[in-house]
Amino acid sequence: MQRASAEAFEKVSGLDEIYALLATLDIENGWAKREPSMWARPRQTFVPAHWSYAPAKAALHAAGRYVNTELAERRNLILVNPIPDNHYPTVRTLVAAYQMVKAGEVARSHRHSANALRIVLDTEPGTYTVVEGKKIPMSPGDVLLTPNWCWHAHSNESSADAYWMDILDVPTVQLLNPMFFEHHEEGLEPVTGTAMDSPFRFAFADTKARLAAAPEIAPGVRRIELEAPAGGAAMATIALSVTHLEPAASFAVAATTSSAIMAVIGGSGRMAAGMKDFAWQRGDALAMPAGSACTVSADDEAYVLQATDEPIIKALGWLRAVPST
Repeated sequence: MQRASAEAFEKVSGLDEIYALLATLDIENGWAKREPSMWARPRQTFVPAHWSYAPAKAALHAAGRYVNTELAERRNLILVNPIPDNHYPTVRTLVAAYQMVKAGEVARSHRHSANALRIVLDTEPGTYTVVEGKKIPMSPGDVLLTPNWCWHAHSNESSADAYWMDILDVPTVQLLNPMFFEHHEEGLEPVTGTAMDSPFRFAFADTKARLAAAPEIAPGVRRIELEAPAGGAAMATIALSVTHLEPAASFAVAATTSSAIMAVIGGSGRMAAGMKDFAWQRGDALAMPAGSACTVSADDEAYVLQATDEPIIKALGWLRAVPST
């Protein structure tokens, strides 16, 4: 199509002709757009959702017979928010997945510009994540970090398959476009030792002790932040907290411009979000997109990790409450 010249606009006799000429220049008018570029409040396109660990674990176990580490970079199952035409994010800015490494298996080293963390679900002693050459033990309830561009691998030296949940900021990196990914030239990065007290590991035993000493934020509810060694959010793009609920205790999450994924470290209960009501148990995942409010209640003693994109939203000056409609 020939691009319109400046002279062509001098000869028009109406707006329709102007629009047709603008189309040849890949320009669209800003006064009669098909839809507005700004709106009065955030659009809630993603929805609250729940994923059960038990069937996902069974699916990974079955897939282990057919999918090896040569076929797939990681043997994982993506928790896709159930909205039309979505095939990846769990919430707008974050994605969660279940992953399994078989007994005696090694998942090779790679690094990427996305930040990642892991909530350990079922492992036996001898299961490790390797970060920057250090083996970090993976025990149930532990939270492990692999910050952007850190080499990392997984090594299961135990006699049992290992399972955990990953949470990454890949959707954010994809949106902004600075995605880099690289395999380690040696397959597995050289291992120089084991780091029991790695700054990339929040051991569940330590988390429980900190929670026991924390003040109540509501009756029967205590919460701590999992922070970076120097303080502040655990990762540049992801903030982490763990909440302990006594049986029958509950807490509310207000609707804000921040999105969150919850991972159930232990216990069982329910989450009410609008017209939806989800029953959850150990290992399950819950999505709380921006603009959603919910109430989380425990049937028995429970531990729930919450991962949010708040560091990004807050740094950009966008963190605020979202009023109910």
